[in-house]
Amino acid sequence: MRVVNSAEMKQIEDETMKTIGFSESLIVENVGIRCADFIESELLNHHNYGEIVFLIGRGNNGSDALAMARHLTNRGYAVRCFLLFSADEYSEELKNQLNLAKGFGVRTNQITKADQIASYFEQTQSEYLVIDGVLGLGFRPPLSNYLFDIVNLVNNFSTITVSIDVPTGVDGDSGSVNGNAIEADMTLTVGLPKTGLYIGDGAQHVGEIVVIDGCFPANLLEGGDKAILTPESVSGFYAQRNKFAHKNTFGHALIVGGSQGMTGALMMASEACLKVGTGLVTASTWKESYSELSSRMRPEVMCGLVPTQDQHVEEIIKELERWDSIVIGPGMGRNQKTRKTVLDVLNHYAGPVVVDADAIHCLNLKEDAELLRNRKWPTILTPHMGEFAHFVGVETKQVLEKPLEFLKEVVDATNSFFIMKGACTYLGFPTGEVFFNYHPNDGMASGGSGDVLAGMIGGLLAQNPVNRERSKLFDDPSTVYNALCLGIQAHTLAGRIAANELGARAMTAGDIINHLSDAFIEIETARDQEEV
Repeated sequence: MRVVNSAEMKQIEDETMKTIGFSESLIVENVGIRCADFIESELLNHHNYGEIVFLIGRGNNGSDALAMARHLTNRGYAVRCFLLFSADEYSEELKNQLNLAKGFGVRTNQITKADQIASYFEQTQSEYLVIDGVLGLGFRPPLSNYLFDIVNLVNNFSTITVSIDVPTGVDGDSGSVNGNAIEADMTLTVGLPKTGLYIGDGAQHVGEIVVIDGCFPANLLEGGDKAILTPESVSGFYAQRNKFAHKNTFGHALIVGGSQGMTGALMMASEACLKVGTGLVTASTWKESYSELSSRMRPEVMCGLVPTQDQHVEEIIKELERWDSIVIGPGMGRNQKTRKTVLDVLNHYAGPVVVDADAIHCLNLKEDAELLRNRKWPTILTPHMGEFAHFVGVETKQVLEKPLEFLKEVVDATNSFFIMKGACTYLGFPTGEVFFNYHPNDGMASGGSGDVLAGMIGGLLAQNPVNRERSKLFDDPSTVYNALCLGIQAHTLAGRIAANELGARAMTAGDIINHLSDAFIEIETARDQEEV
Protein backbone atom coordinates (compact mmCIF):
# COMPACT_ATOMS: atom_id res chain seq x y z
CA MET A 1 0.00 0.00 0.00
CA ARG A 2 1.21 3.45 -0.95
CA VAL A 3 2.30 6.00 1.68
CA VAL A 4 1.79 9.71 0.93
CA ASN A 5 2.69 13.15 2.20
CA SER A 6 0.24 16.04 2.48
CA ALA A 7 0.87 17.35 -1.06
CA GLU A 8 0.29 13.91 -2.59
CA MET A 9 -2.91 13.40 -0.60
CA LYS A 10 -4.23 16.81 -1.58
CA GLN A 11 -3.58 15.99 -5.23
CA ILE A 12 -5.60 12.78 -4.87
CA GLU A 13 -8.48 14.68 -3.25
CA ASP A 14 -8.39 17.43 -5.89
CA GLU A 15 -8.34 14.92 -8.74
CA THR A 16 -11.25 13.03 -7.20
CA MET A 17 -13.36 16.18 -7.06
CA LYS A 18 -12.24 17.50 -10.45
CA THR A 19 -12.19 14.32 -12.54
CA ILE A 20 -14.82 12.17 -10.88
CA GLY A 21 -17.07 14.99 -9.80
CA PHE A 22 -17.21 14.09 -6.11
CA SER A 23 -18.00 17.03 -3.87
CA GLU A 24 -16.10 17.64 -0.66
CA SER A 25 -19.32 16.89 1.23
CA LEU A 26 -19.59 13.46 -0.40
CA ILE A 27 -16.02 12.58 0.54
CA VAL A 28 -16.65 13.70 4.13
CA GLU A 29 -19.87 11.66 4.22
CA ASN A 30 -18.03 8.52 3.07
CA VAL A 31 -15.32 9.02 5.68
CA GLY A 32 -17.85 9.69 8.43
CA ILE A 33 -19.80 6.51 7.68
CA ARG A 34 -16.72 4.31 7.51
CA CYS A 35 -15.19 5.75 10.68
CA ALA A 36 -18.49 5.26 12.50
CA ASP A 37 -18.69 1.68 11.24
CA PHE A 38 -15.20 0.93 12.52
CA ILE A 39 -15.72 2.51 15.95
CA GLU A 40 -19.01 0.67 16.38
CA SER A 41 -17.72 -2.76 15.35
CA GLU A 42 -14.32 -2.60 17.05
CA LEU A 43 -15.09 -0.64 20.22
CA LEU A 44 -18.74 0.11 20.95
CA ASN A 45 -19.99 -3.43 20.34
CA HIS A 46 -17.61 -4.66 23.04
CA HIS A 47 -17.87 -1.99 25.73
CA ASN A 48 -20.13 0.84 26.88
CA TYR A 49 -18.12 4.03 27.29
CA GLY A 50 -21.13 6.18 28.10
CA GLU A 51 -20.98 9.49 26.30
CA ILE A 52 -18.53 9.54 23.38
CA VAL A 53 -16.46 12.74 23.37
CA PHE A 54 -15.61 14.38 20.04
CA LEU A 55 -13.08 17.20 19.83
CA ILE A 56 -13.83 19.29 16.73
CA GLY A 57 -11.33 21.50 14.93
CA ARG A 58 -12.02 24.11 12.28
CA GLY A 59 -11.20 22.30 9.03
CA ASN A 60 -11.25 18.91 7.31
CA ASN A 61 -10.60 16.84 10.43
CA GLY A 62 -13.42 18.57 12.26
CA SER A 63 -15.75 17.96 9.31
CA ASP A 64 -14.94 14.24 9.26
CA ALA A 65 -15.43 14.03 13.03
CA LEU A 66 -18.81 15.80 12.91
CA ALA A 67 -20.03 13.46 10.16
CA MET A 68 -18.91 10.50 12.25
CA ALA A 69 -20.63 11.93 15.36
CA ARG A 70 -23.85 12.41 13.40
CA HIS A 71 -23.94 8.79 12.24
CA LEU A 72 -23.23 7.43 15.71
CA THR A 73 -25.93 9.66 17.19
CA ASN A 74 -28.36 8.41 14.59
CA ARG A 75 -27.56 4.83 15.65
CA GLY A 76 -28.52 5.59 19.23
CA TYR A 77 -25.17 6.30 20.86
CA ALA A 78 -24.66 9.17 23.30
CA VAL A 79 -22.37 11.71 21.68
CA ARG A 80 -21.04 15.10 22.74
CA CYS A 81 -19.00 17.38 20.46
CA PHE A 82 -16.75 20.10 21.84
CA LEU A 83 -16.20 22.85 19.26
CA LEU A 84 -12.75 24.21 20.01
CA PHE A 85 -12.72 27.26 17.71
CA SER A 86 -15.00 30.21 17.11
CA ALA A 87 -17.51 30.10 14.24
CA ASP A 88 -15.69 32.74 12.20
CA GLU A 89 -12.73 30.32 11.84
CA TYR A 90 -14.77 27.40 10.44
CA SER A 91 -14.28 26.15 6.91
CA GLU A 92 -17.36 26.14 4.70
CA GLU A 93 -17.59 22.36 4.89
CA LEU A 94 -17.36 22.44 8.67
CA LYS A 95 -20.27 24.89 8.78
CA ASN A 96 -22.23 22.53 6.55
CA GLN A 97 -21.45 19.52 8.74
CA LEU A 98 -22.32 21.45 11.91
CA ASN A 99 -25.76 22.28 10.53
CA LEU A 100 -26.32 18.64 9.61
CA ALA A 101 -25.14 17.48 13.04
CA LYS A 102 -27.53 19.83 14.84
CA GLY A 103 -30.37 18.66 12.60
CA PHE A 104 -29.72 15.08 13.74
CA GLY A 105 -29.68 16.08 17.40
CA VAL A 106 -25.92 15.89 18.03
CA ARG A 107 -25.11 17.66 21.30
CA THR A 108 -22.53 20.39 20.80
CA ASN A 109 -20.71 22.73 23.21
CA GLN A 110 -18.68 25.76 22.21
CA ILE A 111 -15.39 25.84 24.13
CA THR A 112 -13.22 28.87 24.71
CA LYS A 113 -11.05 27.64 27.60
CA ALA A 114 -9.40 24.34 28.39
CA ASP A 115 -10.88 24.55 31.91
CA GLN A 116 -14.31 23.87 30.47
CA ILE A 117 -13.19 20.47 29.17
CA ALA A 118 -11.33 19.81 32.41
CA SER A 119 -14.59 20.33 34.36
CA TYR A 120 -16.38 17.90 32.06
CA PHE A 121 -13.78 15.18 32.54
CA GLU A 122 -13.65 15.68 36.31
CA GLN A 123 -17.40 15.70 36.93
CA THR A 124 -19.00 13.17 34.59
CA GLN A 125 -18.25 9.51 33.81
CA SER A 126 -15.31 7.32 34.79
CA GLU A 127 -14.32 6.11 31.31
CA TYR A 128 -13.92 8.16 28.14
CA LEU A 129 -13.78 7.29 24.46
CA VAL A 130 -12.35 10.43 22.86
CA ILE A 131 -12.38 11.05 19.11
CA ASP A 132 -9.67 13.51 18.09
CA GLY A 133 -10.82 15.57 15.12
CA VAL A 134 -8.90 18.76 15.90
CA LEU A 135 -5.88 19.14 13.61
CA GLY A 136 -4.98 17.00 10.63
CA LEU A 137 -2.52 16.57 7.81
CA GLY A 138 -1.86 20.25 7.20
CA PHE A 139 -0.77 21.03 10.77
CA ARG A 140 2.77 22.20 11.46
CA PRO A 141 4.00 22.32 15.10
CA PRO A 142 3.94 23.80 17.65
CA LEU A 143 0.50 23.78 19.22
CA SER A 144 -0.98 26.94 20.68
CA ASN A 145 -1.02 27.13 24.48
CA TYR A 146 -4.78 26.57 24.39
CA LEU A 147 -4.54 23.33 22.38
CA PHE A 148 -1.47 22.28 24.37
CA ASP A 149 -3.60 22.28 27.53
CA ILE A 150 -6.48 20.44 25.86
CA VAL A 151 -4.11 17.75 24.57
CA ASN A 152 -2.77 17.31 28.11
CA LEU A 153 -6.29 16.83 29.44
CA VAL A 154 -7.12 14.22 26.80
CA ASN A 155 -3.90 12.31 27.43
CA ASN A 156 -4.59 12.32 31.19
CA PHE A 157 -8.32 11.49 31.21
CA SER A 158 -9.09 9.49 28.08
CA THR A 159 -9.53 5.74 28.37
CA ILE A 160 -9.23 5.20 24.61
CA THR A 161 -8.33 7.92 22.13
CA VAL A 162 -8.97 7.59 18.41
CA SER A 163 -7.45 10.20 16.09
CA ILE A 164 -8.73 10.93 12.61
CA ASP A 165 -6.02 10.90 9.93
CA VAL A 166 -3.17 12.23 12.13
CA PRO A 167 -3.06 12.75 15.92
CA THR A 168 -3.34 16.41 16.88
CA GLY A 169 0.13 17.83 17.46
CA VAL A 170 1.89 15.50 15.00
CA ASP A 171 3.25 16.90 11.73
CA GLY A 172 1.65 14.69 9.08
CA ASP A 173 4.70 14.88 6.81
CA SER A 174 7.70 14.77 9.13
CA GLY A 175 6.20 13.16 12.22
CA SER A 176 7.72 15.92 14.36
CA VAL A 177 6.13 16.85 17.68
CA ASN A 178 7.12 20.17 19.18
CA GLY A 179 6.16 19.98 22.83
CA ASN A 180 2.94 17.95 22.93
CA ALA A 181 0.62 15.72 20.90
CA ILE A 182 -2.34 13.41 21.35
CA GLU A 183 -1.30 9.92 22.42
CA ALA A 184 -3.70 7.95 20.26
CA ASP A 185 -4.57 4.31 20.77
CA MET A 186 -5.74 4.19 17.16
CA THR A 187 -5.34 6.46 14.18
CA LEU A 188 -7.95 6.18 11.43
CA THR A 189 -6.00 7.54 8.49
CA VAL A 190 -8.12 8.43 5.46
CA GLY A 191 -7.45 7.05 1.98
CA LEU A 192 -3.80 6.18 2.44
CA PRO A 193 -1.33 6.17 5.36
CA LYS A 194 0.72 9.36 5.81
CA THR A 195 4.50 9.58 6.18
CA GLY A 196 4.30 11.34 9.55
CA LEU A 197 2.68 8.28 11.10
CA TYR A 198 5.88 6.29 10.67
CA ILE A 199 8.77 8.69 11.18
CA GLY A 200 10.08 11.04 13.86
CA ASP A 201 8.08 11.20 17.08
CA GLY A 202 4.86 10.57 15.17
CA ALA A 203 5.28 6.80 15.32
CA GLN A 204 5.14 6.96 19.13
CA HIS A 205 1.79 8.80 19.13
CA VAL A 206 -0.32 7.01 16.51
CA GLY A 207 -1.08 3.66 18.18
CA GLU A 208 -2.68 1.14 15.81
CA ILE A 209 -2.92 2.50 12.27
CA VAL A 210 -6.16 1.74 10.42
CA VAL A 211 -6.68 2.89 6.82
CA ILE A 212 -10.21 4.16 6.19
CA ASP A 213 -11.58 3.96 2.66
CA GLY A 214 -12.42 7.47 1.50
CA CYS A 215 -13.93 6.14 -1.74
CA PHE A 216 -11.14 7.63 -3.83
CA PRO A 217 -10.68 6.00 -7.26
CA ALA A 218 -8.29 3.05 -7.05
CA ASN A 219 -6.13 4.34 -9.89
CA LEU A 220 -5.42 7.56 -7.95
CA LEU A 221 -4.24 5.57 -4.94
CA GLU A 222 -1.63 3.66 -6.93
CA GLY A 223 1.92 4.63 -7.84
CA GLY A 224 4.11 6.90 -5.77
CA ASP A 225 7.60 6.23 -4.46
CA LYS A 226 6.71 5.11 -0.91
CA ALA A 227 4.83 2.00 0.24
CA ILE A 228 4.17 -0.25 3.23
CA LEU A 229 5.46 -3.82 3.35
CA THR A 230 2.84 -6.40 4.37
CA PRO A 231 2.59 -10.20 4.12
CA GLU A 232 0.22 -9.67 1.20
CA SER A 233 2.59 -7.33 -0.63
CA VAL A 234 5.50 -9.83 -0.50
CA SER A 235 3.44 -12.99 -0.95
CA GLY A 236 4.03 -12.99 -4.70
CA PHE A 237 7.79 -13.19 -4.08
CA TYR A 238 7.41 -16.49 -2.22
CA ALA A 239 8.04 -18.83 -5.14
CA GLN A 240 7.29 -22.54 -5.25
CA ARG A 241 10.43 -24.68 -5.04
CA ASN A 242 11.28 -27.65 -7.22
CA LYS A 243 10.88 -30.79 -5.12
CA PHE A 244 13.41 -32.60 -7.32
CA ALA A 245 16.15 -29.98 -6.92
CA HIS A 246 19.48 -30.57 -5.17
CA LYS A 247 21.51 -28.43 -2.78
CA ASN A 248 23.42 -26.60 -5.49
CA THR A 249 20.13 -25.43 -6.99
CA PHE A 250 19.47 -23.23 -4.00
CA GLY A 251 22.75 -21.37 -3.92
CA HIS A 252 25.88 -21.13 -1.80
CA ALA A 253 26.23 -18.17 0.57
CA LEU A 254 29.39 -17.04 2.33
CA ILE A 255 29.01 -15.32 5.72
CA VAL A 256 32.15 -13.47 6.86
CA GLY A 257 32.55 -12.24 10.42
CA GLY A 258 33.17 -13.29 13.97
CA SER A 259 36.04 -12.28 16.21
CA GLN A 260 37.16 -13.57 19.58
CA GLY A 261 34.13 -13.56 21.86
CA MET A 262 31.86 -12.46 18.97
CA THR A 263 31.43 -15.64 16.97
CA GLY A 264 27.81 -15.85 18.12
CA ALA A 265 26.86 -13.09 15.65
CA LEU A 266 28.37 -15.07 12.79
CA MET A 267 26.64 -18.24 13.97
CA MET A 268 23.20 -16.60 14.08
CA ALA A 269 23.65 -15.05 10.64
CA SER A 270 24.73 -18.42 9.23
CA GLU A 271 21.87 -20.34 10.82
CA ALA A 272 19.34 -17.77 9.61
CA CYS A 273 20.83 -18.08 6.13
CA LEU A 274 20.21 -21.83 6.25
CA LYS A 275 16.67 -21.45 7.57
CA VAL A 276 15.48 -19.40 4.59
CA GLY A 277 16.23 -22.33 2.30
CA THR A 278 19.80 -21.75 1.14
CA GLY A 279 21.42 -24.89 -0.26
CA LEU A 280 24.93 -24.38 1.14
CA VAL A 281 26.31 -21.97 3.75
CA THR A 282 29.94 -21.34 4.64
CA ALA A 283 30.93 -19.25 7.68
CA SER A 284 34.39 -17.68 7.51
CA THR A 285 36.24 -16.03 10.41
CA TRP A 286 39.70 -14.94 11.54
CA LYS A 287 42.34 -17.54 12.39
CA GLU A 288 42.28 -16.67 16.09
CA SER A 289 38.50 -17.20 16.23
CA TYR A 290 38.32 -20.33 14.11
CA SER A 291 38.51 -22.86 16.96
CA GLU A 292 35.78 -21.05 18.88
CA LEU A 293 33.56 -20.94 15.81
CA SER A 294 34.10 -24.51 14.60
CA SER A 295 33.44 -25.95 18.07
CA ARG A 296 30.10 -24.13 18.35
CA MET A 297 28.77 -24.00 14.80
CA ARG A 298 25.92 -26.30 13.81
CA PRO A 299 27.10 -29.16 11.58
CA GLU A 300 25.16 -28.09 8.47
CA VAL A 301 27.36 -24.98 8.13
CA MET A 302 30.86 -25.27 6.68
CA CYS A 303 33.64 -23.23 8.32
CA GLY A 304 36.52 -21.35 6.74
CA LEU A 305 39.22 -18.76 7.41
CA VAL A 306 39.40 -15.12 6.43
CA PRO A 307 42.87 -14.69 4.87
CA THR A 308 45.20 -11.96 6.13
CA GLN A 309 48.43 -12.82 4.30
CA ASP A 310 48.65 -11.10 0.91
CA GLN A 311 49.30 -14.29 -1.05
CA HIS A 312 46.36 -16.01 0.60
CA VAL A 313 44.12 -13.00 -0.09
CA GLU A 314 44.98 -13.19 -3.78
CA GLU A 315 44.14 -16.90 -3.85
CA ILE A 316 40.77 -16.36 -2.17
CA ILE A 317 39.93 -13.45 -4.49
CA LYS A 318 40.31 -15.79 -7.45
CA GLU A 319 37.84 -18.19 -5.82
CA LEU A 320 35.15 -15.62 -4.95
CA GLU A 321 33.01 -16.75 -7.86
CA ARG A 322 32.24 -19.91 -5.87
CA TRP A 323 29.68 -17.95 -3.87
CA ASP A 324 26.26 -16.79 -5.02
CA SER A 325 26.12 -14.11 -2.31
CA ILE A 326 28.32 -12.76 0.48
CA VAL A 327 27.32 -11.36 3.86
CA ILE A 328 30.11 -9.53 5.62
CA GLY A 329 30.29 -7.93 9.05
CA PRO A 330 28.49 -9.83 11.85
CA GLY A 331 30.79 -9.76 14.89
CA MET A 332 33.77 -9.10 12.63
CA GLY A 333 35.48 -6.46 14.75
CA ARG A 334 36.07 -2.77 14.17
CA ASN A 335 39.67 -2.55 13.01
CA GLN A 336 41.81 -1.94 9.96
CA LYS A 337 41.94 -5.57 8.85
CA THR A 338 38.15 -5.62 8.76
CA ARG A 339 38.12 -2.54 6.55
CA LYS A 340 40.71 -4.06 4.21
CA THR A 341 38.73 -7.30 3.90
CA VAL A 342 35.47 -5.45 3.24
CA LEU A 343 37.12 -3.34 0.52
CA ASP A 344 38.64 -6.45 -1.07
CA VAL A 345 35.23 -8.10 -1.27
CA LEU A 346 33.51 -5.01 -2.65
CA ASN A 347 36.26 -4.46 -5.24
CA HIS A 348 36.63 -8.02 -6.48
CA TYR A 349 33.43 -10.00 -5.91
CA ALA A 350 31.06 -10.17 -8.89
CA GLY A 351 27.81 -10.69 -7.02
CA PRO A 352 25.51 -9.28 -4.32
CA VAL A 353 27.14 -8.25 -1.04
CA VAL A 354 25.24 -7.65 2.20
CA VAL A 355 27.28 -5.24 4.34
CA ASP A 356 26.28 -5.49 8.00
CA ALA A 357 27.30 -4.42 11.50
CA ASP A 358 31.09 -3.96 11.90
CA ALA A 359 31.60 -3.90 8.13
CA ILE A 360 29.36 -0.81 7.93
CA HIS A 361 31.23 0.81 10.81
CA CYS A 362 34.48 0.44 8.87
CA LEU A 363 33.09 2.34 5.87
CA ASN A 364 32.03 5.95 5.50
CA LEU A 365 30.19 7.96 2.89
CA LYS A 366 32.98 10.46 2.26
CA GLU A 367 35.69 7.91 1.45
CA ASP A 368 33.69 5.03 0.03
CA ALA A 369 30.76 6.49 -1.92
CA GLU A 370 32.61 6.21 -5.23
CA LEU A 371 33.51 2.55 -4.69
CA LEU A 372 29.93 1.69 -3.80
CA ARG A 373 28.50 3.75 -6.64
CA ASN A 374 30.74 2.10 -9.26
CA ARG A 375 30.10 -1.52 -8.23
CA LYS A 376 28.43 -3.41 -11.08
CA TRP A 377 26.59 -5.74 -8.72
CA PRO A 378 24.07 -5.11 -5.93
CA THR A 379 25.36 -3.81 -2.61
CA ILE A 380 23.02 -3.91 0.37
CA LEU A 381 23.89 -2.07 3.58
CA THR A 382 21.87 -2.86 6.73
CA PRO A 383 22.62 -0.18 9.36
CA HIS A 384 20.55 0.70 12.39
CA MET A 385 20.05 4.44 12.93
CA GLY A 386 23.29 4.92 14.84
CA GLU A 387 25.37 3.02 12.27
CA PHE A 388 23.73 4.97 9.47
CA ALA A 389 24.57 8.28 11.18
CA HIS A 390 28.19 7.16 11.68
CA PHE A 391 28.43 6.15 8.02
CA VAL A 392 27.11 9.55 6.88
CA GLY A 393 29.08 11.53 9.46
CA VAL A 394 26.18 13.21 11.29
CA GLU A 395 24.52 12.95 14.69
CA THR A 396 21.95 10.17 15.18
CA LYS A 397 19.41 12.82 16.24
CA GLN A 398 19.62 14.41 12.79
CA VAL A 399 18.86 11.09 11.08
CA LEU A 400 15.92 10.40 13.40
CA GLU A 401 14.42 13.80 12.56
CA LYS A 402 14.69 13.39 8.77
CA PRO A 403 15.24 9.70 7.97
CA LEU A 404 13.69 9.74 4.50
CA GLU A 405 15.71 12.73 3.33
CA PHE A 406 18.99 11.19 4.54
CA LEU A 407 18.07 7.78 3.16
CA LYS A 408 17.34 9.06 -0.34
CA GLU A 409 20.49 11.20 -0.42
CA VAL A 410 22.74 8.30 0.58
CA VAL A 411 21.08 5.82 -1.78
CA ASP A 412 21.55 8.28 -4.63
CA ALA A 413 25.17 8.93 -3.69
CA THR A 414 26.11 5.23 -3.47
CA ASN A 415 23.72 3.57 -5.94
CA SER A 416 23.22 0.97 -3.20
CA PHE A 417 20.33 -0.54 -1.29
CA PHE A 418 19.97 0.61 2.31
CA ILE A 419 17.95 -1.06 5.05
CA MET A 420 17.70 1.53 7.82
CA LYS A 421 16.64 -0.57 10.82
CA GLY A 422 14.42 0.61 13.64
CA ALA A 423 10.91 0.30 15.10
CA CYS A 424 9.94 1.37 11.61
CA THR A 425 12.50 0.05 9.13
CA TYR A 426 13.03 1.96 5.88
CA LEU A 427 14.20 0.14 2.77
CA GLY A 428 15.66 2.44 0.11
CA PHE A 429 16.14 1.32 -3.51
CA PRO A 430 18.38 2.96 -6.16
CA THR A 431 15.18 3.53 -8.16
CA GLY A 432 14.11 6.13 -5.59
CA GLU A 433 11.47 3.88 -4.03
CA VAL A 434 11.21 3.62 -0.25
CA PHE A 435 9.40 0.85 1.61
CA PHE A 436 8.23 1.17 5.20
CA ASN A 437 8.23 -1.88 7.46
CA TYR A 438 6.25 -0.75 10.50
CA HIS A 439 5.82 -3.40 13.17
CA PRO A 440 7.18 -2.08 16.51
CA ASN A 441 8.33 -4.99 18.66
CA ASP A 442 10.55 -4.37 21.67
CA GLY A 443 11.33 -8.08 21.76
CA MET A 444 13.47 -7.60 18.65
CA ALA A 445 15.51 -4.87 20.35
CA SER A 446 18.13 -7.37 21.46
CA GLY A 447 21.57 -8.46 20.36
CA GLY A 448 21.65 -10.59 17.23
CA SER A 449 18.38 -9.52 15.59
CA GLY A 450 20.27 -7.61 12.91
CA ASP A 451 22.65 -10.52 12.31
CA VAL A 452 19.65 -12.77 11.70
CA LEU A 453 18.23 -10.34 9.14
CA ALA A 454 21.56 -10.05 7.30
CA GLY A 455 21.87 -13.82 7.07
CA MET A 456 18.31 -14.19 5.82
CA ILE A 457 18.80 -11.63 3.06
CA GLY A 458 22.11 -13.20 2.03
CA GLY A 459 20.42 -16.59 1.79
CA LEU A 460 17.49 -15.33 -0.28
CA LEU A 461 19.89 -13.57 -2.65
CA ALA A 462 21.98 -16.72 -3.02
CA GLN A 463 18.92 -18.67 -4.14
CA ASN A 464 18.41 -16.22 -7.02
CA PRO A 465 21.95 -15.41 -8.19
CA VAL A 466 22.60 -12.45 -10.47
CA ASN A 467 24.14 -12.84 -13.91
CA ARG A 468 27.92 -13.14 -13.60
CA GLU A 469 28.57 -11.49 -16.95
CA ARG A 470 26.19 -8.60 -16.46
CA SER A 471 24.63 -7.45 -13.23
CA LYS A 472 20.86 -7.75 -12.98
CA LEU A 473 20.65 -4.70 -10.74
CA PHE A 474 19.08 -2.68 -13.53
CA ASP A 475 18.64 -5.37 -16.19
CA ASP A 476 16.29 -7.40 -13.95
CA PRO A 477 16.02 -5.66 -10.56
CA SER A 478 13.16 -7.82 -9.30
CA THR A 479 15.59 -10.56 -8.16
CA VAL A 480 17.17 -8.26 -5.60
CA TYR A 481 14.03 -6.26 -4.77
CA ASN A 482 12.01 -9.37 -4.04
CA ALA A 483 14.69 -10.92 -1.83
CA LEU A 484 14.99 -7.78 0.30
CA CYS A 485 11.25 -7.23 0.73
CA LEU A 486 10.60 -10.90 1.49
CA GLY A 487 13.50 -11.11 3.94
CA ILE A 488 12.50 -8.02 5.90
CA GLN A 489 8.86 -9.05 6.14
CA ALA A 490 9.64 -12.66 7.13
CA HIS A 491 12.07 -11.40 9.80
CA THR A 492 9.35 -9.13 11.19
CA LEU A 493 6.65 -11.80 11.17
CA ALA A 494 8.90 -14.33 12.89
CA GLY A 495 9.69 -11.74 15.56
CA ARG A 496 6.01 -10.98 16.06
CA ILE A 497 5.11 -14.66 16.39
CA ALA A 498 7.97 -15.21 18.87
CA ALA A 499 6.82 -12.24 20.96
CA ASN A 500 3.24 -13.52 20.98
CA GLU A 501 4.29 -17.00 22.08
CA LEU A 502 7.12 -16.18 24.48
CA GLY A 503 6.49 -12.59 25.48
CA ALA A 504 8.55 -9.73 24.11
CA ARG A 505 10.67 -9.50 27.25
CA ALA A 506 11.77 -13.12 27.14
CA MET A 507 12.40 -13.61 23.42
CA THR A 508 15.85 -13.58 21.84
CA ALA A 509 17.27 -13.30 18.35
CA GLY A 510 17.48 -17.09 18.23
CA ASP A 511 13.72 -17.23 18.69
CA ILE A 512 13.31 -15.24 15.47
CA ILE A 513 15.17 -18.02 13.65
CA ASN A 514 13.09 -20.68 15.37
CA HIS A 515 9.86 -19.07 14.15
CA LEU A 516 10.88 -18.47 10.53
CA SER A 517 8.91 -21.53 9.45
CA ASP A 518 5.75 -19.98 10.95
CA ALA A 519 6.48 -16.69 9.18
CA PHE A 520 6.84 -18.37 5.80
CA ILE A 521 3.60 -20.30 6.37
CA GLU A 522 1.81 -16.97 6.97
CA ILE A 523 3.29 -15.48 3.80
CA GLU A 524 2.48 -18.62 1.82
CA THR A 525 -1.11 -18.47 3.10
CA ALA A 526 -1.36 -14.85 1.98
CA ARG A 527 -0.09 -15.88 -1.46
CA ASP A 528 -2.63 -18.66 -1.76
CA GLN A 529 -5.45 -16.30 -0.78
CA GLU A 530 -4.30 -13.79 -3.38
CA GLU A 531 -4.44 -16.49 -6.06
CA VAL A 532 -8.02 -17.54 -5.21
